[in-house]
Amino acid sequence: MSVVGFDIGNLQSVIAVARNRGIDIVANEVSNRATPTMISFGDKQRYIGESAKNQEMSNFKNTVNAIKRLIGRSFSEPEVQESESQFIGCKLVDANGEVGIEVKYQGKPTVFSATQLYAMYLGKLRDTTSKELGGVISDVVISVPGWYTDRQRRAVQQASKIAGLNCLRVLNDNTAAALGYGITKTDLPEDSPRNVVFVDLGHSSFTVSVVAFKKGELKVKSVAYDRGVGGRNFDKALLDHFVQVFNDKYKLDIQSNNKARVRLLAACEKLKKVLSANSQAPITVENLMNDVDANAMYSRDEFVELIEPLLQRLEKPIQKAIADANLSSDEIHSIELVGGSIRIPAVKQRLTEFFGRELSYTLNQDEAVARGCALQCAIASPVFRVRDFAVNDITAHPIRFKWEAIAGSDDDTSLDVFSHNNGIPSTKMLTFYRKQPFAIEAEYSDPTHLPQGTNAWISRFDIQNVEPQANGDLATIKVKARLDLSGVLAVTGAYTVEEVEVEEPVPQAEPKEGEEAKEPEMRKVKKLMKKADLPVVQASQCLDNATLTELAKQEREMHAADELVNATEVAKNALEEYIYETRSKVDGEYAAFIEPAEQKQFLSQLNAAEDWLYDEGEDTTRDAYVEKVSGLKATSDPAAERFREDKERPKAARELRDAITHWADRATSQEERYAHITSEERQRVIDRVEKVQEWLDEKLGKQAKKSKWEAPAVFANEIKKQREELVFFASPIMTRPKPAPQPVEESPKAEGSETPAAAEEKEQGEPKGNVSEMDVD
Repeated sequence: MSVVGFDIGNLQSVIAVARNRGIDIVANEVSNRATPTMISFGDKQRYIGESAKNQEMSNFKNTVNAIKRLIGRSFSEPEVQESESQFIGCKLVDANGEVGIEVKYQGKPTVFSATQLYAMYLGKLRDTTSKELGGVISDVVISVPGWYTDRQRRAVQQASKIAGLNCLRVLNDNTAAALGYGITKTDLPEDSPRNVVFVDLGHSSFTVSVVAFKKGELKVKSVAYDRGVGGRNFDKALLDHFVQVFNDKYKLDIQSNNKARVRLLAACEKLKKVLSANSQAPITVENLMNDVDANAMYSRDEFVELIEPLLQRLEKPIQKAIADANLSSDEIHSIELVGGSIRIPAVKQRLTEFFGRELSYTLNQDEAVARGCALQCAIASPVFRVRDFAVNDITAHPIRFKWEAIAGSDDDTSLDVFSHNNGIPSTKMLTFYRKQPFAIEAEYSDPTHLPQGTNAWISRFDIQNVEPQANGDLATIKVKARLDLSGVLAVTGAYTVEEVEVEEPVPQAEPKEGEEAKEPEMRKVKKLMKKADLPVVQASQCLDNATLTELAKQEREMHAADELVNATEVAKNALEEYIYETRSKVDGEYAAFIEPAEQKQFLSQLNAAEDWLYDEGEDTTRDAYVEKVSGLKATSDPAAERFREDKERPKAARELRDAITHWADRATSQEERYAHITSEERQRVIDRVEKVQEWLDEKLGKQAKKSKWEAPAVFANEIKKQREELVFFASPIMTRPKPAPQPVEESPKAEGSETPAAAEEKEQGEPKGNVSEMDVD
């Protein structure tokens, strides 16, 4: 079972996997540790990740980025219309209630929703991970911004299903970074918590969170955001500046030319990075527009002055997060930095001024979130052993429930169920009194914290099969509302309860010492007991099951089409490479191994294949390319074989001759070490050697009579086999060890003879040696 975390960034995404007793970052097909979050559409296929980045300039009208900012949002939202459209080159449209894009795909205009785009990108990360791990992956944890609404979180989960993934949890990116920080710490306190502030400045937003750590757990105390400050906003400030500079200097109306705008934006991104390490730098864009090469010098001080309004916006989220956490400066242990845009020197300087202390850089700013997601996936996995670590997150947006009042009643018709910074997961029980089915609607109670124009409505829950009690009174209904681990709202159950009279023992005082315990007295009490479950039907702004199934099918078909196009391109490139390489060899090293007439004909075939490839074969099927290569190889492969045999045969023959000489010398040797080998055994080796020698002479003699373009009379592997068989036959005979010498036995003594020692013993009458005496009766 794989354990995978996806950090979906606005600019680029990172894949982390738990393995080798740690967390590894998975590199993509070009060995980069981060993959561009970008999709491009072509006449034949989709390009995702690195390949889409390569299409950004030439195919910008059909290339989409910022899918993280689009998913789960409506086309009509002002922030989508006014803000996101500035950073996306393709056309934004309405896609069945969700914002989408219109691109030219496979030669015709096609609309894709943001959820579909997100699923496409997840599919790319899935394939990259599967290739690295050597197997299919399914379970993942995906990071999202903490300010995502319920609709956006559901959309991410549904995009995972479309991509064939099982999303175990949608994890807030600030919480993922905190998990990666805390789970590796061995010095966390057990009583008083350690309060750490995490500051994350990414490509499109700014997040500040306060997290309290204890041994084995973390608790998010507060989070604050600014969705309009990020690396892309700094790039946009530079873009607007140089649009004016180059208009004044070269009279270029860059805003009227989308391609020029994209090229200048890329140059501004590069300039921003260079200014992080240098006090000044040039910006140069070759052939920016109207064959004009634009250039200018720019300093870091000018850049800081340009982005001052953005830098000032960093303070408000910091103040809000610390105020919501109710902490003083002395209670903050450290300030940890996350996010690629945090590297800008002006940003680090401003943060240092805000906090009035040094900042901490213990986390990998680009990979911390992905590592945290992989750790959360490992915690949820039953096959991985991970240090126990509880993650207590919070929800950013308070939620209210509304319902219709009973006729004639003046009871409240709304209730704030989940407050701001409510912990997740969290379950609340609500009690209703009804005689018939009713509906509950969930909405955000404070829309001012949502993106401008976001629909505050979340879901509708229809409680069905409600009936009055037998006596006609209102039935008591219990409704269980839950925010799950992903921060997604659901009514997980509803049921009726009734008042039932039951007997229970009356509490008694403990008997005194020496007293006997009394029999318990019983009393009748009334309790509410569960009577029957009620079905709950939920409606939300997300996709229904039928649509989800259809989109999953479409995604599989598009993925298969992409795979076929890629395989076709590989086959086409293989044919082209084969033509050039083989033609060079036929004129060169293969020339002597092809009959002259056949060589001329084959060269003509190669030239014809090249003409076909760049004409009618420019756009054909994979099978056509494979068949063309196979037809040509019918001539080239035998020539290549003859060329190879001409090189390998002499070496194989030389090694066989050496083996023949080696074993013949040993079979006829008079050395002492072979003296134990019988003449019959030696003769067997000699006979085998002579037989092999005759075989080799015969084959090489036939080969010498053939021209180089004829089929070989003997192959190198046949010669090698003869050598192996000779060694296998002769070696056991000629390397058999000499038998060990037999022990010498003493001759028996003649009867009556005695040694001088024995005679002496006899004369003295004393036994010597190990002699035992026995008494005989």
